[in-house]
Amino acid sequence: MTPPPRQFILAMEGVTKTFDGFRAINGLNFYMDEGELRVIIGPNGAGKSTMLDLITGRTRPDAGKVEFGRDTDLTRLNEYEIARLGIGRKFQTPSVYIDHTVEENIWLSIEGRRGVWACLFSRLRPSDRDRIHEVLETIGLTDRAASKAGALSHGQKQWLEIGMLLAQNPRLLLVDEPAAGMTDDETVRTGELLLSLAGRHSIVVIEHDMVFVRQIARTVTVLHQGSILCEGTVDQVQNDERVMEVYLGRKKKGQSTAP
Repeated sequence: MTPPPRQFILAMEGVTKTFDGFRAINGLNFYMDEGELRVIIGPNGAGKSTMLDLITGRTRPDAGKVEFGRDTDLTRLNEYEIARLGIGRKFQTPSVYIDHTVEENIWLSIEGRRGVWACLFSRLRPSDRDRIHEVLETIGLTDRAASKAGALSHGQKQWLEIGMLLAQNPRLLLVDEPAAGMTDDETVRTGELLLSLAGRHSIVVIEHDMVFVRQIARTVTVLHQGSILCEGTVDQVQNDERVMEVYLGRKKKGQSTAP
């Protein structure tokens, strides 16, 4: 019996994007399973951020298709329509409401809420309170619920922003360099958080910190010049000669490593 066709939560096929003659994405083919945590690495200019821009509708491809779930063509949708499908993106620099409490930040982000005014002039429902408590426990900020977001450490702000995305019940989370600027302890806790979310959510993580990558990654995708150079486990990727040359800064055998 022929097995049923494989269903991906995200499929990018033949995707190309050019900016002023520079091909940022070049015939990209990328597939991701439901509930998977995928780490994407690559040198600066490899196309990582552009890839996320294409998924979220911030920019549109020149060619190719980007499908979410069962045949939802993201290239035909606007950013807000894509967000409402359950795709949430966290940028490298945390974006939180610094003059509001941690609890209020989560409340403002709960699925179905549409901005500050909608929350200011409505009551906190029991279901909202339960959801806020659940998210705060998940991100480890229950004891900071009444603190102003501006008083949090950098790592705590990162966790809060992840919590704000979780409050929207996303199916797919796009997380850009979450470990940047964190202490070692915060980095480890961030890895534990992302691992705890995998399975319940599908997660794409862009990262440069290879220690952090090793902590969380099951499958690593390496981008180079807008297309996939290789995919595999952390060990497979780190031992790939092509990756050593273009990403880790090593030369092929027989070539000098001197600057």
